[in-house]
Amino acid sequence: QVQLVESGGGLVQAGGSLRLSCAASGTIFSINHMRWYRQAPGAQRELVAAITKGGSTNYGASVKGRFTISRDDAKNTGYLQMNGLKPEDTAVYYCNADVFESPARLKNYWGQGTQVTVSS
Repeated sequence: QVQLVESGGGLVQAGGSLRLSCAASGTIFSINHMRWYRQAPGAQRELVAAITKGGSTNYGASVKGRFTISRDDAKNTGYLQMNGLKPEDTAVYYCNADVFESPARLKNYWGQGTQVTVSS
């Protein structure tokens, strides 16, 4: 069993920055892909950013150039640095990860989410 816990959300003015963290704990052999999703009220959940075990990254078009995803495998923690925030970025942000609990036992996990609110 693995738990993902997001932190770092809050209220920020447009143009400001926030850094989200996703801490994984439990039975972890290694973490493969890590992702950040977000969901605004009345909207579908969308992929914000993804990072592979080797460090390759992908970003949603709406955040490319403003957000940076990273990971610290020694701490089993992922990060999302958000710069130049816009009101349209307001959403609940969720961490998602593919976790090897053993070398051949891969499972997908979600965190409970953290609220990010950007005021105009």
